[in-house]
Amino acid sequence: MRILPVIAAVTAAFLVVACSSPTPPPGVTVVNQFDAQRFMGKWYEIARFDHRFEEGLQRVTATYSKMDDGGIQVINRGYNPDRGMWQQTIGKAYFTGAPTRAALKVSFFGPFYGGYNVIALDREYRHALVCGPDRDYLWILSRTPTLSKEMKEQMLDVATRQGFDVTKLIWVEQPH
Repeated sequence: MRILPVIAAVTAAFLVVACSSPTPPPGVTVVNQFDAQRFMGKWYEIARFDHRFEEGLQRVTATYSKMDDGGIQVINRGYNPDRGMWQQTIGKAYFTGAPTRAALKVSFFGPFYGGYNVIALDREYRHALVCGPDRDYLWILSRTPTLSKEMKEQMLDVATRQGFDVTKLIWVEQPH
């Protein structure tokens, strides 16, 4: 049967892509001299490009903590008003190169990893701009549930200069 070699080849190609180390989108600059320890803790999602896995969620947070194997545990939590309940997912992230370069791969589903790239970060580690493996994923994060007008403009400017369509951002409802 000729179908078996085709299935085997497609499966092998899929596994290579699924398990490979994601990279930042072409032309996107990732933060260097990154201090992962300072990044740990709770972040509020201020804005995002909407995706099925976060659709309709409000009061979204991401909490990062060090794991024993050198990786970073990621706990994403958000309130689903349609269901009247909190939803949470736990993942793991690993640096794709030096831990001083904010390019990571993150997984919430077994061996399948996606890119997680910090592309802007203030000196105090209070505000971050994060993208995925392409320009279809973008998040603005803050240590507080609100963002000053000045910081919002700075983040939007960085995202625009790196080729993201900021008109697609959804501004997340957070408690004040």
